[in-house]
Amino acid sequence: MRAAPALLVACALAVSCAPAPVAPPATPPLAAGVVTSDALHALFAAEWEYTLREAPTYASQLGDHRYDDRWPDVSPAAYERRATHAREVLARLRSIDPQGLTPEDRVSFALFRRGFESTVEGLPFRLNHLIIDQNGGIQNADDVASALPFASTRDYEAWIARLRALPAYVDQTTELLREGVKEHIVHPRVVMDRVPAQIAAQIVDDPEKSPFFAPLRRIPATIPSADRARLTNDARTAITEAVVPAYRRFQAFFAREVLPACLPAVGAWQLPHGDEAYAYLARRHTTTNIRPQEAHDLGLREVARIRGEMVSLMQKVAFKGSLQDFFTWLRKDPQFFYSDPRALFEAYEATAKRIDPRLVLMFRTLPRTPYGVQAIPDAMAPDTTTAYYREPAADGSRAGTFFVNLYKPEARPKWEMMALAMHESVPGHHLQIALASEKRDLPEFRRHGEWTAFVEGWGLYAESLGDEMGLYDDPYSKFGQLTYEMWRAVRLVVDTGIHAFHWDRRRAIDYFLENTPKTELDVTNEVDRYIVWPGQALAYKIGQLEIRRLREEARAALGDRFDVREFHDVVLQDGAIPLDLLGQEVEAWITKERAVTTSAPPRRD
Repeated sequence: MRAAPALLVACALAVSCAPAPVAPPATPPLAAGVVTSDALHALFAAEWEYTLREAPTYASQLGDHRYDDRWPDVSPAAYERRATHAREVLARLRSIDPQGLTPEDRVSFALFRRGFESTVEGLPFRLNHLIIDQNGGIQNADDVASALPFASTRDYEAWIARLRALPAYVDQTTELLREGVKEHIVHPRVVMDRVPAQIAAQIVDDPEKSPFFAPLRRIPATIPSADRARLTNDARTAITEAVVPAYRRFQAFFAREVLPACLPAVGAWQLPHGDEAYAYLARRHTTTNIRPQEAHDLGLREVARIRGEMVSLMQKVAFKGSLQDFFTWLRKDPQFFYSDPRALFEAYEATAKRIDPRLVLMFRTLPRTPYGVQAIPDAMAPDTTTAYYREPAADGSRAGTFFVNLYKPEARPKWEMMALAMHESVPGHHLQIALASEKRDLPEFRRHGEWTAFVEGWGLYAESLGDEMGLYDDPYSKFGQLTYEMWRAVRLVVDTGIHAFHWDRRRAIDYFLENTPKTELDVTNEVDRYIVWPGQALAYKIGQLEIRRLREEARAALGDRFDVREFHDVVLQDGAIPLDLLGQEVEAWITKERAVTTSAPPRRD
């Protein structure tokens, strides 16, 4: 899973995932009709600058530190301005004829326009009100510090300016949530009950115990001692006088106004125009026109297929009992768990590094940017999924990060670690995302593209490559890979069950437990994630199945000339793209390869 806070990033990336600026951006005018490449790229660049300026924390995470002293404006008025901006840009794009552009520019134009079309389509549902949930929001605002360098006095001064500005950010969040309560656009109570403890963790008597103070504990010695003393004192003052009082107000507001208004059941169907909103989110995340019933039925078929493979493997290891008995054994037998968080972390590091030297078997092009393994912060770990990935800084100043959950190591089995590492690091998210970010010839919005079906579909597809890379060298790690594939098949059933067919939370958890050996802690956190992020979970299996289908189509068409490394180059060459466009790119490659003389020597898979 790629890191993302709340539903805000999932659907309100609309409007650049960010607030409107004080003054509207100077978007280059584009005349109706044919457009030149220079004019089009000027628009791409202006809109990218708009995104960074309006989403300062996103800019910080990408390594652009011009806005490190500010938070986004998440007030209702800002969202309305962003909506107006999105509609205006889309109207301008619809008046343009791209036929005079180069093939590459036509692809960029199509992606750019499609992003705005999807954004504008979702505006009527006003999902931006779902700005906070158990996985992220204002209560975890300190987490942005983990993406910042903190190497100079200026870095710390910018952070302290952010601390002083936090009350306005909290007040805007309060205003937006209050409007959401009024319009009945709120999350279910069962998941939002997790949030008060997260807010409480920000309310401290000693400012040095605040999560926001953490960067001040590691001020480098290269900063003069007088500055270190001043920065430390300024941070204490900002936390005491700005941060903690803001969270106290928010704590009272959340308990008094938000929690009582939260939905009694789970499912997007309860929201205003909920069925239409969920259908939209399914289309957006999968980049297809799949309907909830179709996704549900596909999930049921995949669950049945993978279950058959699980039974075969269980028989291979000569386990005596039912598949449910096997699941129970895998969840509980001490041989499959670490008792110490540090040992679990070191095992994740070792697992990730086992993969690296085998990548050349399957890939011709590898990223130059490295990645590292890091623990999920303690304050977030109990309510967070098993792992996630954060992309590297665009300027190369920070590596990619594979975050792992060390909370309750006795509930995190060894047999899942290889499949998980392959998904989140390489050849999964890090390989794909780092390669895309290194493509300097692409517009910035494409280098950092977030088409979920491609990004997460690739991550799931990457897990399956462990067989060919010789990494599932014991039956239990292979069962872990089947478990992870089953997990994504179950998602199709559970996500649609919750949001389209009125399943309750317990039914979703029980279905998950019936079909996977994942622990109840993981299953509960996963189901709660689907509850607050409708439609996103559909993207994984649908994307994986399409990539696998295209690979088999290419193999059948090219025979001995099929080279899996070249296929992967083709899939990854454009960064993240919608699945229909991926299909067109692979079809064009197949046609080109078939035209090559058959006298060339065969290639290996």
